[in-house]
Parts: sequence; C-alpha cells; structure tokens
Amino acid sequence: MQLRDPQLVLSFRTRGGARSGAGRKPKGRRAGVPHRVRERLLARHPVHVTLRLRRELGSLRSRLAYRAFWNAWAAVRPELGLRLVHYSVQHDHIHLIVEVGGTTGLSRGMQGLCIRMARALNRALGRRGSVFTDRYHAHALRTPREVRNALVYVLNNFRHHAIERGVRLGPGFDPFSSAVWFEGWREGRQSWPKPATGPPPVSPALTWLLALGYRRYPAPSLADVPGGTRAPRSGTRV
Repeated sequence: MQLRDPQLVLSFRTRGGARSGAGRKPKGRRAGVPHRVRERLLARHPVHVTLRLRRELGSLRSRLAYRAFWNAWAAVRPELGLRLVHYSVQHDHIHLIVEVGGTTGLSRGMQGLCIRMARALNRALGRRGSVFTDRYHAHALRTPREVRNALVYVLNNFRHHAIERGVRLGPGFDPFSSAVWFEGWREGRQSWPKPATGPPPVSPALTWLLALGYRRYPAPSLADVPGGTRAPRSGTRV
C-alpha cells in the first residue's frame, strides 16, 4: 500500500461564509435588547417595560390600533399574572408599568400579552407577520425616586416626543395613556371624561413603592417633560 506523503497534504484557510458573530454589529435603536440573562425581579419592585413595534404598522396612536391594544390586554388580564398599573401608547412603542410576582411571572405574562397583542393588531390592521421588533426591555424600579421618575416618563412621554418634533403643548393629559386614572397628579383629582370602552384596563397599585413611596418626592405634574423641564409651581403651561 502506498502511503501519502504528509508534506503533500495541503490545507487551505477559507474566508467568508456564514459563521457565528460575523457581520457588522447594529448600533443605536437597531441594536435591540441584548440577549443576556434578565435581572432577578422581586415582587416588591414595580417594573417599567418597553415594547417596540415595527414601523410598517403605522402609528399606534390611532383609534383602531389603540382599541386593539386595549382589547388584547382586557382579554388576558386575569390569566397573565401581571398587574398593569400604568401605560402609554406612542407611535411605534408602548410603555408599561407593571407589578409581578418575580422574573418568571414577568416572562410568562409578557409572552402571553405579546402574542395576543400581535394577533389583535394584525387583525385590526388587516395584515400578517411579526409585530414586535425585538424582545421587551424591562427595568425594575427599586426606589421611590425611580418610581416617581418612571411615572413622569410613562404618563407624559408624549410631551418628550412633541418637543423632539418642535411642537409646543399646553396643559392636559395624554388620551393614549392611563393618565386619566392616575390619582397622584399635582393638579389634583379632576373630573376628566373617562374613555367609553368599559372597565379601565389598569389596576390599583399594590406595591408600597407604586402606591405610596413615590410621594416622598414632588407630585408629578401634567406639564412635566420626561428628562427635561419640571413644571413651575405656579402653573401647568409647557
């Protein structure tokens, strides 16, 4: 038997082709949520959740899309294991402040909610395909200051985006949010008309932080701008 000369066996190093981690990494908003192990959540900490949706769906701030969100939540609320306390629906993303029993409860609850929201939105918009651009982002709120800031950020998020577009808003609440049910506004409880869509989709807070703790700091104002200027004490004009 003839043996092959080992010096004649050549190995060539190839380039290209599919391989793990190849390609340019996305930056900015396209980078999405990192696929890391999520932080451990405790039942006493409310959670700020952000969901980003595909832009081809159009603006979520329409009566049709907003009703789809409302109905999806109302249909699964008893079985999710999540307590939705506050929310706001923006053009291409949704902010939620929820209470959960822990990390597993949040994961299962959000999975169920996202499935039903995707079905409801696709049905309402007459389309098929994926709805969300990435995993949800979740941040535990551990201190009264964090909760107070999150309330302003979620309930007045439309003011932040209005300033980005160069739009000046007067006093008032966001109709595509749960602001109308929030009892802690600096301006006090007012007789605002409630949406005629049945029972409210939000539940009263049970955690100390979200029910009372945030009140250690100045009460949120209808004119506060998230990440920007705090409303003056004398009025509510932005």
